[in-house]
Amino acid sequence: MSTDISQDAAPGPSPSGTTRTAIAARFERLPPSRWHVTVRLIVGVVTFFEAFDQLLIAYALPELRDEWQLSTGDATAVLTVGSVGMLVGALLSGRLADRYGRVKVIAYCIAVSGLVSLALTACTSLAPFLALRFAQGLAIGGEVPVAAAFISEITRSFKRGRFVLLYELVFPAGLTVGALVAAWVVPAAGWRTMFVVAAVPGLLAFLVQRRVPESPRWLADRGRLAEAEAVMAGIEAKVAAATGQPLPAPRAASTPEKATAKATDAERAATGLRGLFTGRYRRRTLVVGAIWFTGYFVNYGVTSWLPSIYKDEYGLGLSDALLYSTVTSVAGLLGCLIVALTVDVLGRRKVFAICLGASAALLLTLAALGAGSPVQVLIWTSLSAVGFFGSNICLYLYTPELYPTRMRALGCSIGGAVNRLGVILGPILVGLVYAANDSVVAVFVMLAVVAVLGAVVAGTLAEETANRPLEEISP
Repeated sequence: MSTDISQDAAPGPSPSGTTRTAIAARFERLPPSRWHVTVRLIVGVVTFFEAFDQLLIAYALPELRDEWQLSTGDATAVLTVGSVGMLVGALLSGRLADRYGRVKVIAYCIAVSGLVSLALTACTSLAPFLALRFAQGLAIGGEVPVAAAFISEITRSFKRGRFVLLYELVFPAGLTVGALVAAWVVPAAGWRTMFVVAAVPGLLAFLVQRRVPESPRWLADRGRLAEAEAVMAGIEAKVAAATGQPLPAPRAASTPEKATAKATDAERAATGLRGLFTGRYRRRTLVVGAIWFTGYFVNYGVTSWLPSIYKDEYGLGLSDALLYSTVTSVAGLLGCLIVALTVDVLGRRKVFAICLGASAALLLTLAALGAGSPVQVLIWTSLSAVGFFGSNICLYLYTPELYPTRMRALGCSIGGAVNRLGVILGPILVGLVYAANDSVVAVFVMLAVVAVLGAVVAGTLAEETANRPLEEISP
């Protein structure tokens, strides 16, 4: 039976239109529309505020140290417990989203994050504060990878990179805005006020549940064909209404069927954590994990230590050190935008190789010059940030493409967990190298070597996925 469905704005139920392959074909024929923008905006606002929440602790810490007389070890625990929670949350959320649905997990995560922010304002000692920060880390670490999987699943293959990465820009933007707002609010009104502000977006959980449909790909994959048909038909009706034109008939989806036919029985049956290391998915998991780790190792190795390097190595005042560091982060945002606009033309593999390779070359240049002045460090680390920020944001596009719907969120969550390992280990090893050599040159050499490793892995082993349907890439 043909997989074509009516060209009317709201096609009626059709058994042939609700298979996994047919759902993919129906998404492929949807032109960009106001519906896509609305869903991307709602989920994007959620992700924006998760990034906002993640950064607050750095600006609350100075007041917390004075108020609770924290030791250096206590302060380290305050800074790291959220990251540990994010690692655990990333590992848990993927399995939950593959079993219970993407939108439900996203909504619960933002609700928990908002409630915990409110509860943090009532803390008067360290122990409950650490417990709540861990819980908030679970929520933040759980939402981000699941949202990446969801956005990929509602997007057609043509220019999918640009669509997804323009959404993903909201996370680094949230970090930047969080820094600016916290720098103003915390000195003026105290750290508790900042967490009250961060709790308000928890109300978005209701908006997500009411306005964002569950992924029809996930529904069809779980065998809930009637629900998949109803949601898909509703999306088609909204897209047709937004564009003011009837939708084209979906093409016969023969290519994904051929891709499935080429898959081994083990690959077609692959699911869960073991499935990520079955057949073709083993190589993909190892390769993308290496890129996640190296990219975020370099990113946080640089950005977390820059204020201290400017202050201790070059004698800058605190305000100037923070200003110089902010310039590097803003340069990284520019790198994210450049990648978003070029990733569909260059392809994912070239983006990773070029971005990480260029970052390594720039950091090595800084080391060769001797890193003799703060301006020199500012220029070369900012140029390097364009590369490693750009590579890292591309991972939120690339990782969902590598796995089938039945384990896509889990694959993204494993990437998020490896990301956290890089975030934790990068600053630690930079600190050890800096202390052992009493020189920033050795630090930049080490970071460059790690970036080179990531570039080589990506350039030689990463599989290209640009402009290919998800079902063709991952049977």
